[in-house]
Amino acid sequence: MIRVKRLNGKEYVLNAELIETMEATPDTVISLASGKKYVVQEDICEVVRRVKDYYRNIRCHSVDCRVDGYQACT
Repeated sequence: MIRVKRLNGKEYVLNAELIETMEATPDTVISLASGKKYVVQEDICEVVRRVKDYYRNIRCHSVDCRVDGYQACT
């Protein structure tokens, strides 16, 4: 799970393993595999960082394959 904030500042958590896509429209819109969409305060690079941290914390060796493809955050 990763912590994010709604546009109104309320914090909640999302299952990082269900994130399918993210868009900057200019707000960050996170789409889950379930089809639900969430608009968050954090920019895409911050969400990517949190997802990487999540996978590192659960010691997932495939973290590079899952989220390092987004080059704009380097």
